[in-house]
Amino acid sequence: MMTSMLADHGAEIIKIEPPGGDPARQMEPFEEGQSVWFRNINRGKQSVVLDLKQKDNLQKLYGLVEESDIFVEAFRPGVANRLEIDYETLSAINPMIIYCSISAFGQDGPLAHHPAHDLAVEAFAGFMSVNDKGDGEPVVPAFPAADASASLVALSGILMALIGRERTGIGDYLDIAMYDSLLPWCGHFAGPSLAHGEAVHSATQRSLGGSAFYNVYKTKDDRHIVLGGRESKFVKNLLKALKREDLIDLCLGPPGPSQNPAKIFLQETFVTRSRDEWVNWFKDKDVCFAPVLDFVEGFSEPQLIFRQMLIEGPKGQKVFGSPIKFKNEPGSVSTIAPELDEHGSLTNSL
Repeated sequence: MMTSMLADHGAEIIKIEPPGGDPARQMEPFEEGQSVWFRNINRGKQSVVLDLKQKDNLQKLYGLVEESDIFVEAFRPGVANRLEIDYETLSAINPMIIYCSISAFGQDGPLAHHPAHDLAVEAFAGFMSVNDKGDGEPVVPAFPAADASASLVALSGILMALIGRERTGIGDYLDIAMYDSLLPWCGHFAGPSLAHGEAVHSATQRSLGGSAFYNVYKTKDDRHIVLGGRESKFVKNLLKALKREDLIDLCLGPPGPSQNPAKIFLQETFVTRSRDEWVNWFKDKDVCFAPVLDFVEGFSEPQLIFRQMLIEGPKGQKVFGSPIKFKNEPGSVSTIAPELDEHGSLTNSL
């Protein structure tokens, strides 16, 4: 995703694939003969197949490095060294190269070689312990927070390095860990652990289920809505409209069991109408409210269309738009992902 965002804004991205190709190419579902997932994370890139265990292929990679600004790898620590594509080797070829390693736990430390995807990183970081329904039983999160955090931190670091290179004339090495990238984002709810060494429980946290006005509620048709804002104006606006001003002070107080009377009232209230009936009811209320949409509904939202966050290709294939929106230099999102080794000719002269 990090390199996709760079591609959206004009960077030439050369994706080095092994002879068998990126495994994401085989991930269902398929559209127009191509994995939808692969297309969305490789749109606008070029594909070159190189077997880096073959010396002649390694030399071709070195030739590409000579002409490149940035090199990104996501192997487990130590693999780049064994393949002879580590920073020391590549920076000797091109001192201006900005080399970015992205891994689960970083290149050093006790967990550096521990195998992990997003879920395991979230577990080690403590996030899984509060990813529950208030009952202490963790569930698999839908959003890959460690993956996303790492990609955005990597993007920021690379852009900083490009600015730094303008001053120094030399590149740099970035050691980006999913683990490191995720940790700072728990500051708003991990206070008890940071300050007092106390474990955090979601049921007592403002943004993890302990507040009546930051919660999920079922509707009459077995759909759901959310209240997503605890500010006093939202609390007052809704409870006055529901004629329960007596609950205002309670909802503005500390999160946790003390708010259960308000939660129970809201549960009993929201289950009396369908989700879409509540959508209409809330239209003239200034309350931080939203219906819980599935992806089909979400992808049809007028806001998404207006913001050009879903782009359709010539054959109807869809990819997500660029979230980085410049006024003077807007991005240009390609709906085409490369076929395997489609751009292999790039190495013919190397």
